[in-house]
Amino acid sequence: MTHREYLAKIDDCIANGKYKDTWQSLANHKTPEWYYRDKFGIFIHWGVYSVPAFGSEWYSRAMYDRSCGEFYYHRKTYGDQKSFGYKDFIPMFKAEKFDADRWTELFKKSGAKFVMPVCEHHDGFAMYETEFNRWNAKQMGPLRDVISEIKASCEKNGLTFCASTHRAEHYFFMNMGRTFDSDVNDERFRDFYGPAYYCPELDSGTVHATTADAFSIAPDKAWLEDWLVRTCELIDKYRPKILYFDWWIHNHGFKPYLKKLCAYYYNRALEWNCEVTVNYKHEAFPPGVATFDVERGALTGISPVPWQTDTAIGKKSWGYRKDNEYKSARQIICDLTDIVSKNGMLLLNIGPKPDGTVTDEETQVLLDIGKWLKINGEGIYSSVPWRKFGEGEVNAEDGFFKDGEEKAYTEKDFRFTYKNGFLYAFQMRPGGRKIRIKSLAKTGCHDFLTGSVTALDGSKIESAVRNENEMLITLSKEPETDLPLCFKIEIE
Repeated sequence: MTHREYLAKIDDCIANGKYKDTWQSLANHKTPEWYYRDKFGIFIHWGVYSVPAFGSEWYSRAMYDRSCGEFYYHRKTYGDQKSFGYKDFIPMFKAEKFDADRWTELFKKSGAKFVMPVCEHHDGFAMYETEFNRWNAKQMGPLRDVISEIKASCEKNGLTFCASTHRAEHYFFMNMGRTFDSDVNDERFRDFYGPAYYCPELDSGTVHATTADAFSIAPDKAWLEDWLVRTCELIDKYRPKILYFDWWIHNHGFKPYLKKLCAYYYNRALEWNCEVTVNYKHEAFPPGVATFDVERGALTGISPVPWQTDTAIGKKSWGYRKDNEYKSARQIICDLTDIVSKNGMLLLNIGPKPDGTVTDEETQVLLDIGKWLKINGEGIYSSVPWRKFGEGEVNAEDGFFKDGEEKAYTEKDFRFTYKNGFLYAFQMRPGGRKIRIKSLAKTGCHDFLTGSVTALDGSKIESAVRNENEMLITLSKEPETDLPLCFKIEIE
């Protein structure tokens, strides 16, 4: 199918479907029930950038940027960028040990319920078979339709398949290669490196400020139409239940195409009789159209609508990096609990090696999260916020990129969720036999009544008493874990 034919197909679907390409029509699209119920998913950054495994998943840009260490590392390790460019990593990306079933088995053990591979990152290499990009994993590198294999394995193992595409930023991503004699300037590879559109505003020192400005430089019409077609093809081929975008789609140039994309996706979902949503950042969509996402951050209070955090186990890179550092399972469990208490969901990223194996560090973290959720998941899955998200002095810092260091929770910090007549109180860091929850003190007026109190991990409770100052829960012995303890409190 040609671009023109696909664009006509998109217009026809919108003309004859429930959803039109206006915010008014797209408003109040419901968050999928399965998504709100399941709370926890796995993000996967895996691609050609896992081969150099240096710097970050932005290696394909940084290797052409003299202001970055990757530029000099590349020259020292592989040669100059004209004789060995980013494209030359593709034959080295073999994925010889990739086994989708092993991945999904691990994800199930982690307690995750949905899976979202990055189908195409900013580097322009598609991890799936596509009519519109010959630079893809089916034809090059692994010689396998990686995304199709992951989707099939998810469906076989009861996990919900989702998809992420970061192609929008590819318009300018390799543009620093235009500033010197590199293979980015070779027209034979233009269909891989893209326009690599270069201007001072998108130079290395100004690119972040420029792309943050919704009114700044926009892609041209040909690029935007191509982006729309490729994204709709991804929707049609793989039917993801969530479609995730990175940051630049909030630019004014994308707005008409975002409306078309969203209307097409939601209409197709109605045809397929399934619930879907779009993940977005910043102000790309008005409220009520899609699901807001906070990258490596969180909110400070309960949101009136469901939202999501996406973050990674790896601290230095979303993709595989030889010297990456990793968060502890405890940090992520605490983040998950905090996010859910505020009406959110967590999308947790791993960065597999180029051979297709998951690092030992990430594997262990996922298994540890799964062990905790097997015991405490009752207070996470299908829960809704309590009248307040928690108590204590420790809280998330509002905004993006705020999750680097583990929060210093104490025995005085709690998070609350609610489900089916029970309040779940998570003590974020156990600190002794006596658990004091001030938010559950008797008020004497318009109060709620409590019944039985149990610990989900089976800890024996000697007593649970409410007075005018607190609820005091006394355990028979001190906890032997530093992971959050969950108390299930009956509401009478």
